[in-house]
Parts: sequence; structure tokens; C-alpha cells
Amino acid sequence: MDSLITSARPQWGAPRRRGAAPLTMTATRCCVCDSDDAAPMAVGEDFEYRTSPDYFLAMQCRRCGLVYLNPRPSNETLAQIYPPDYHAFEFSAEAFGFVYRVRRWLEARRLLAYCRGLPAQARILDVGCGDGFHLDLLRQYGQPDWQLEGVDPSPLAATAAQRRGLQVHHGTVQTADLPSASYDLAFMIATIEHVDDPVAVVRAVRSRLKPGGRLVIVTDNTATLDFALFKRRHWGGYHFPRHWNLFNPATIRALASRVEMDLESLGTLVSPVNWVYSIRNSLVDWGAPAWLINLFSLKSTLALGVFTIVDMGFQTAGRGALLRVVLRRP
Repeated sequence: MDSLITSARPQWGAPRRRGAAPLTMTATRCCVCDSDDAAPMAVGEDFEYRTSPDYFLAMQCRRCGLVYLNPRPSNETLAQIYPPDYHAFEFSAEAFGFVYRVRRWLEARRLLAYCRGLPAQARILDVGCGDGFHLDLLRQYGQPDWQLEGVDPSPLAATAAQRRGLQVHHGTVQTADLPSASYDLAFMIATIEHVDDPVAVVRAVRSRLKPGGRLVIVTDNTATLDFALFKRRHWGGYHFPRHWNLFNPATIRALASRVEMDLESLGTLVSPVNWVYSIRNSLVDWGAPAWLINLFSLKSTLALGVFTIVDMGFQTAGRGALLRVVLRRP
């Protein structure tokens, strides 16, 4: 492992944040099959926010194939690795312009599709809701009698959501004051990859759902061409050091079985983000000029548009960049 880290160290790279300190790290194991038999997959660093000087090791479980960070930052470091300018804390039209408007339209259509068949006064929970982006869409485009709630462990995210007038709990789904067997639908959109114990989190969501209630999970997919091309270091889905567990169809099925939820559907969604950030991370690592790096970002309509078209091709073969999973509580 040491040789892998040494060989991957770049000669150049963007500067760290001033005063960025090494993180406290904790050892872990595969959350799906509980094995510690894993092989090094990649080594990288925080290419996007430069929050620490550390190198991070992505491992792949030899038993089930899950990709996970080991060691990973301890929970006490969350305020450092999610800095105040983290995009999920304030995804707004002012900051992201046209990209924000396009994403609102696309996400609204997806959310409403997941909500088909909900009863009157349905209760909906967004787990890891960030600044309330998806809850705000449901409030604007969904049924007026839907009861919308969110939960997020970041005080910055929860405060941003509350400023929008949304009912958001600060905490985790395990610890927040949420009633049992009360929700018709729950979302974990770009959430499960961030949590330390996906099994415990999904079990906690299951306990909050009514019998027959559904959980929609959207997360990065490692069964993709972009992963195959960039998996040694620069793949955007690693989002070093914030993505701790990364799934493919086989490992998400195994997770569903372990938490005793029925797998209602499993498919993929189009997303250009991992393509764009895989290139951006490579450019950062190679010391490319800022103007070139900035052509590949969440604000770059050209790069996002091009790689949306690219990923649409893979989506036709069921290998889109994101997994879309619907689990049902028996």
C-alpha cells in the first residue's frame, strides 16, 4: 500500500487550504459482507476542496466487490472535510446559474415519478437533505397536502434548509426525533456514499417507513466505463475524502438483502458529473492552468452537456453513471 501511495504522488497540484491539518483517520471494513479481505483500488487526495494534506486509499472487497475508503476520516473531522463553501450547502441559481435551472427541471421530473401512487397527505422524508434542494422541489411541484421533512447531520446544511422554510432536523436518521413506521416514502439522493455505516442508516430508515413504504436510493455506480478508465486515482465518484462506500448493482442487492428490504426496482440514471470531475481531477493533479481546470466543473454548461450526451449512450445499455434503487419495507 505504501508503494501505491508513493507512486501516485503528483509532481504538481493545486495548493492546500491555508492551515489545512492532517485528518484523524479510522480503520474500517466492508459494510456489506463485514469482510476485511480487500485489495487496494486507488489512492488519491482531496482534489476538489483541498481540505487536508492526506492521501486516501480506496479498497475493493475481494468477497463482494464493494469499493470503500480505508482508513477513512473519523466522524470528528466532518466539519473539516465539508467546508463552508461545499456545494451541497448552498446550491443556488445565484451560484450555479443555468446549470441550477436545468438540474431543477430534471430532478423535479425524477422526484415526481418516484412519488406516483402516494396517498393523500403522504409523509415524505429526505435523508441527507443538504440545503433542502429536493424538498423545495417537492414543495413547489408536488401535492400541497404532502408532509415534507428532511434530516442532515451538517448544521450548515440544516440551517440553509431551514432558511427556505423547510422542516429539517439537524442530526442523523438514527438519532433525530423521527417517529417510527410513519413515512410513506424516503429519499437518500447522493447520501449513502457519504455515511459511515450504510447498513445501520438504511435499517434506521426502514424503521421510520410504514409497512409497504419505499426508500429511493440514488448513488454513484462503479459498474461504468468512467470508473474503469479513471479508477486508479482520478475517478470523480471517489470525491476524496467524502465518499466512503461505493456500490454497483451486485453490492446494492446484497445491501438490500442484509437490511431485509424488498428490491422493487434497480436501474441507472444519466449523470455527467463523474465524467467531468474525473477529467478535472486529472488536470488538477497535473498542474494545469486554472482556466483549463475551470472548464470542467459543476458550473461548466459545455462540459456537463457533452458528457450528458456521452452518458446517455451508456444508459441505453443499463450502465448510466448513477444507480437508482427502490427498496420496499415488507
